[in-house]
Amino acid sequence: MLCAKNKELRIERDKNQNIIIMAPTGTDTGNFNLEIGSEVRNWNKQSKLGYAFDSNTGFTLPDKAILSPDVSWIAKEKYESLSKEDRKRFAHICPDFVIELLSESDNLKDTKTKMEQWVENGCLLGWLIDPIDRVTHIYKPNIQPVQIPFNEILTGDDVLKGFELKLEDVLPYR
Repeated sequence: MLCAKNKELRIERDKNQNIIIMAPTGTDTGNFNLEIGSEVRNWNKQSKLGYAFDSNTGFTLPDKAILSPDVSWIAKEKYESLSKEDRKRFAHICPDFVIELLSESDNLKDTKTKMEQWVENGCLLGWLIDPIDRVTHIYKPNIQPVQIPFNEILTGDDVLKGFELKLEDVLPYR
């Protein structure tokens, strides 16, 4: 109800039911987000392996949090198993892949905690992209996060089969 009455705000709820109101992104972050999301969309359009979602999509996670990643993807069979009614809301599902893009207004520690929450709820691969330090923190279940610099190629592993992204090519300046 709060979200429906405040559509101009980006509102999330953590697993402890705390409301988180997020500031709109700046133009750099908005551009970066679109560029990265387009790469995922283009790969998905070719592979036809699932469904890609933008930053306005909220998901109700098993721990009852409602979160909205900057980019997300769900395998085709998993998404299509949702009822049509659930798809119209903040679907009760955890994406298989998420990207959180750190913006100037974000706190790295809080965003790392959010990434851990994604994995705890069933996300198989998560990228926390930090355009300021030009590094990506990779999150997977049962593995400590690792950092990959922008000049190295990120891969979708077994989650986004065949997907590769070199952030230095997508986010070339700074």
